[in-house]
Amino acid sequence: MIRDDIKAALVTAMKSGDKQTTATIRLVQAAVKNRDIEARGSEVADDDALVTEVLQKMVKQRRESIDMYEKGGRAELAEAEAAEVAVIEQFLPAQMDEAETKAAIEQVKADVGATGMKDMGKVMAELKARHGTQLDMSKASGLVKASLG
Repeated sequence: MIRDDIKAALVTAMKSGDKQTTATIRLVQAAVKNRDIEARGSEVADDDALVTEVLQKMVKQRRESIDMYEKGGRAELAEAEAAEVAVIEQFLPAQMDEAETKAAIEQVKADVGATGMKDMGKVMAELKARHGTQLDMSKASGLVKASLG
C-alpha cells in the first residue's frame, strides 16, 4: 500500500537526517489525513486510489506554483517546489504514457458507445473509474476532447 511506503520513507528520511524530504513527507501525510477526515462516514472503495488522488492534487498544486514563481523571477522558490514534486512523485504509481492513454480512451469510447462531445462526461467518468490512478485526468481531458471532436 502507498501509505506503508510513505511511512517507511519518512522513517528513512528521518534516520538519514534529510530535513527537506522529511518535511515534504510530513506534508503528504497531513494531506492524506485531511482527506481521511473529509471521507469519514462515506464508503471508500480503494485506499490506494484515495491516496493517489491526494498525491496527484499535491503535484498539480506545486507545478502551478513553480510556473508562477518562474514568471515572478523567484527561481529559488521554484527549485524548492520542484524538490517537493520529486519527493511526492516517488509515491505515485506509474503513469500511462500518451499512446497508452489514447488506446484507453478509444477502448472506453467503444465500450460506452460515445459518438460526439455530448458523451464526454460518460467517457471521462468511465476512464477515471478504470484508470484513475494511472492517468493525469487534466491531460486525459484534452485527449478525450480531441478524440470526440
